[in-house]
Amino acid sequence: MAKQRQEMLFGIRAAMEAINSEKEIEKVLIRKGLAGPLYNELFDLIREKDVQYQFVPKEKIDAMDQRNNQGVIALIAPIPYQEIEDVLPQIMVGGKIPLILVLDQITDVRNFGAIARSAECAGVQAIVIPFKNSAKVTPDAIKTSAGALYNIPVCRVQNLKTLVRSFKKEGIRIVAATEKGDNLYTEADFTLATAIIMGSEDVGIDEALLRLADEQVKIPILGSIESLNVSVAASLMIYEAVRQRNL
Repeated sequence: MAKQRQEMLFGIRAAMEAINSEKEIEKVLIRKGLAGPLYNELFDLIREKDVQYQFVPKEKIDAMDQRNNQGVIALIAPIPYQEIEDVLPQIMVGGKIPLILVLDQITDVRNFGAIARSAECAGVQAIVIPFKNSAKVTPDAIKTSAGALYNIPVCRVQNLKTLVRSFKKEGIRIVAATEKGDNLYTEADFTLATAIIMGSEDVGIDEALLRLADEQVKIPILGSIESLNVSVAASLMIYEAVRQRNL
């Protein structure tokens, strides 16, 4: 698969126009120390629209573009994110048993891409990520996913705990993969409508989110290394669902 190139918009006005036209902004990079009325207008808009931003050194901005960028570069997401509120009814209407993947604090784009590849192959209907502390749909993530991210809805939400509570109201069971689980992952009933939560390899799933799960399950580790790569663990979880649903 050819390497994807991320679209970038340079300059304050270009960034403002993109935000106002509701382009899918991944992040706005702002040169540290930038000031002035036009910058203030941009920053007010960023906060109003809840757009992600980051202050970076001048050297980083200049390395990305040598033109008159005014100290601002807007990174455009290569694939538009979807709303879980729109995706879930489509799953229900289609007569499918929901199988949704929720990723908590997974920040490595290669892991994210690998997870998306397995999820798409297994028929997972949606991947949900938080706005903050999460890998995004970047060209590298798309490349690692072998294009799977073009085919599976990726939804971003402000708060995963609020999402999980809404899932439970819809009758979707929450299964969290954690070494703290009492049961093996093969003992969970994935034939029911299910959302699987996967956490980062270093800190796992947020404790408050973990407490909301209907079931906590573990993948047995028999060697000396404490954990599997999260993309491998996610594959085991979702393919156990495939196995059970096709028995």
